[in-house]
Amino acid sequence: MPPLDEGAIAVNAVRLPNASLDGSVKVAEVVEKRLRRFPEVETVVSKTGRAEISEDPMGPEQTDFFIMLKPRGLWKSGRGKTELVEAIRRDLTEIPGLRLSFSQPIALRVNELISGVKSDLAVKVFGPDLEKIKEIADRVAPVIQGVRGARDVKIEQVSGMSQLDVLVDREAAARYGIDVATINGTIETAVAGRIATTLVEGQRRFAVTVRYEKSARTGIEGIERLLVRAPDGRRVPLAQLADIRTVEAPAQISRESGMRRVVIESNVGGRDLGGFVGDVQAALAPLAGGLPPGYFIEYGGQFENQRRAMRQLSVIVPVSLGLILVLLYMALGSVWLSLLVLLNLPFALVGGVIAVAIFRMPLSVSAAVAFIVLLGIAVQNGVILVAFFRQLRERGADVATTITRGCDLRFRPLLMTALTSFIGHLPMLYATGSGADVQRPLAVVVNGGLITSSLLTLIVLPTIYSLAHKMRSRGGNLQEPAA
Repeated sequence: MPPLDEGAIAVNAVRLPNASLDGSVKVAEVVEKRLRRFPEVETVVSKTGRAEISEDPMGPEQTDFFIMLKPRGLWKSGRGKTELVEAIRRDLTEIPGLRLSFSQPIALRVNELISGVKSDLAVKVFGPDLEKIKEIADRVAPVIQGVRGARDVKIEQVSGMSQLDVLVDREAAARYGIDVATINGTIETAVAGRIATTLVEGQRRFAVTVRYEKSARTGIEGIERLLVRAPDGRRVPLAQLADIRTVEAPAQISRESGMRRVVIESNVGGRDLGGFVGDVQAALAPLAGGLPPGYFIEYGGQFENQRRAMRQLSVIVPVSLGLILVLLYMALGSVWLSLLVLLNLPFALVGGVIAVAIFRMPLSVSAAVAFIVLLGIAVQNGVILVAFFRQLRERGADVATTITRGCDLRFRPLLMTALTSFIGHLPMLYATGSGADVQRPLAVVVNGGLITSSLLTLIVLPTIYSLAHKMRSRGGNLQEPAA
């Protein structure tokens, strides 16, 4: 899909998995102040975390910054949006501990809805063992980073969360007559809290939770001093009943289609998304082919839109051509004249392809739709000429006279038809506002195709018409079909 300029920038900043909410808020304040120093920025809004009921839950270590920009006419720096994004990236990379990903507000949400990630391309590594998946992902990320156009390459954070593990010494607990359930209940009451009673106020009820004060349940030392009641009434410190240590645990475990997966995200800059995905697939082919059994790689993200659209167009375009042929037969009453008009289509397509190459535009969905529009205009020009050829032949003119008079008398209608569409698309060609990125490929393809179609319709189509009549004369059939 063509990149749509939304007039805003979205930045996703990720800190370490064990980052606190207070720390994320302080970092967000620092980032907002730095962003407001850019003269193109009108205002900045940050949002930290997202509820689990959302389509894309986020922890307190993730913050989305929405940067609203001033109207382009008020920019005095002389740089465009791409240069502004690069300047913001350079400025924010000076803040340690942040992993940044740049997008746009609507594009960010669209990417999340498509594949659950915030980037243009998502390389998903599937497998049963989370550690092995993470190891594969660490090998995939540098390969993607080496592909031309890769931006903001990052691996989904699945580790780095510190937690306390309490390993109960069952022999020591048995000596005191304490079972594991009692130890777990003591830890639960101290750390998480336990509902002791219910407070009733009119029709409202509130659960009253009891837990230890913060100083008695913080850190290994506090947990080790927790007292567990034995059956004989003694209170035994937890340190004598369990081995307590700090370990690194998974920050999150993501699943898709019932399998564990880790995502490597990447944005694209300076080139088309389809070509970038093709290069990434080619670069990862040796790695993907050597994965252990049960592990595999899939691709997702924004390019799924293009793949889905192209798949639909592969059906729509042949159906459209078939309908055009049916309508031409109904109008001209001849199969060979209908096919003659369809021969005008490649002339229009050539101009569209050349125009796309001159303007250095990728073949986007918008450009593909423009080719369908161009087919209709080219058929219209062909019908204008061929239908007049048929009228002259019905009046008794020979082939040479038909071609000469037809091209002479239909030059102005053909030119006016082409100019109407050509001039109508000029504003789209030079548009710079929101939506111009979608409109410009349409105008480039249509106007480029109109130039070649108009020229070649008056040169190639009459030549083919004459050659076809010579071939038909050898077969003894010189009569035009009746109206």
